[in-house]
Amino acid sequence: MTPNEFTLKGRVLALDLGEKRIGVAVSDATRTIATALTVVNRTSRQADFAQIGRLAAEQQANLLVVGLPIMLDGTEGDKATWVRDYAADLQAQLGIPVAFTDEAFTTVQAENSLRARGKKGRKIRQNVDAVAATLILQAFLDTQVNNPQAANNR
Repeated sequence: MTPNEFTLKGRVLALDLGEKRIGVAVSDATRTIATALTVVNRTSRQADFAQIGRLAAEQQANLLVVGLPIMLDGTEGDKATWVRDYAADLQAQLGIPVAFTDEAFTTVQAENSLRARGKKGRKIRQNVDAVAATLILQAFLDTQVNNPQAANNR
């Protein structure tokens, strides 16, 4: 994806794709700060895409950032293949550009963050995906500040 007026301005919606849930975070309009938005319980791609499309419209997002699970050796496995396929279908359905960024350890960081704030058990499970999406998005936004040409599309 080549950066252009469409992808350099406006809100960004980030997704942490999981088998059961999708964590969603959103940036501010200046693309500086990421905030946890919600967790979408997955049922089918069609239902997922409808919910994500509604959130993107509500937030006026014009870019989706999807966490890409890269293995420790830097390669992509079956999960990354599934994420890329899902994101391609989502982009085709919504017509919003998609960028990828490495999601390494974001779930662990999210769990640790929630525990540090005194959350336990069920509260962690309810919020961890949205917090992980926030970490994914903030890393992406920070990368863009340092190198606006570097939309990490791996």
